[in-house]
Amino acid sequence: MPVITCIEDLRLLAKKRVPRMFYDYADSGSWTESTYRANESDFQRIKLRQRVAVNMENRTLRTQMAGADAAMPVAIAPTGLTGMQHADGEMLAARAAKKFGIPFTLSTMSICSIEDIAAATQAPFWFQLYWMRDRDFMDSLMDRAKAAGCTALMLTLDLQVLGQRHKDLKNGMTAPPKPTLANILNLMMKPRWCLGMAGTKRHGFGNLIGHAKGVSDMSSLSAWTREQFDPKLDWSDIEWIKKRWGGKLILKGVMDVEDARLAANSGADALIVSNHGGRQLDGAPSSIQALPPIAEAVGKQIEVWMDGGIRSGQDVLKAWALGARGTLIGRPFLYGLGAMGEAGVTQCLEIIRKELDVTMAFCGHTDIQTVDKNILLPGSLRELGL
Repeated sequence: MPVITCIEDLRLLAKKRVPRMFYDYADSGSWTESTYRANESDFQRIKLRQRVAVNMENRTLRTQMAGADAAMPVAIAPTGLTGMQHADGEMLAARAAKKFGIPFTLSTMSICSIEDIAAATQAPFWFQLYWMRDRDFMDSLMDRAKAAGCTALMLTLDLQVLGQRHKDLKNGMTAPPKPTLANILNLMMKPRWCLGMAGTKRHGFGNLIGHAKGVSDMSSLSAWTREQFDPKLDWSDIEWIKKRWGGKLILKGVMDVEDARLAANSGADALIVSNHGGRQLDGAPSSIQALPPIAEAVGKQIEVWMDGGIRSGQDVLKAWALGARGTLIGRPFLYGLGAMGEAGVTQCLEIIRKELDVTMAFCGHTDIQTVDKNILLPGSLRELGL
């Protein structure tokens, strides 16, 4: 077993252990992948201001996100097909998040179902919803989430139409996946993954199959999903969702100040500055570049969070300094999951926590709540137009 010191180590191990089509599904962006790359590289351009001779004892990273206690300002993002990175992946990630003390979000397009997560953790979690044409099915999803004890609903706003991801097309990444010779040969080289999948019954979309009208198995799912994502979503629909759900509402996919103001006025509890990990509009700015003007415009009205490009605790600290009162991680926990299952997710969280804690100390702070833009060097922000 290699020594794991950073998220990149987990990524490399996951790449070895996860079948190519599923690894590429998680680790790719749309079109030229320029936004996907900028999400990471723009973080690296922001430089930190080191302080010395400061008492660094008794440090704390604790905060709250949408009323949920968090051991650090990080939550697990909703990611589709998580259970294809590792058998029972969503359940393992949810358990790791619970033990660590951070929120977990389950995707509509998960392999494990809402009920699976509730049974595996006996703890509150969040549920992510897509806007679909079948309103009865959306009603059913929200009712199931409530029954499972979900404390917040996360509505994704930026998937009304699908961005094209070239790797998925080349890998035959469909529902169900195409059994091409290349895919079969690649699966034969991943015995650990295959053994894990042979030991679970969860191979389809647990929230959809047997619940959505006309979706009885994987073969009937593809046509259903093509028809269901509703391009007509607007702010009046969000008002309907808020009333129908009745609890905490989080809006994911905001990249523009004007949209942020509309989100704040909608009565939602939090918004997430997010470009869907660079998987939708290629050529959009990075999430960290879009964050500061949004936080400045609406940060006093609504909780502003961000996701996209976070690969370290330093990235979390930089996002907090620029106005995010929470962050979400997708690929980092998927790398950990694909590499080592639940233990890998825990190691991912430990890596981020340690980097965040130590970097905060080097910047002269002992409480995340006191950290602000002053920990960043102004020159590096000017290079990003901030």
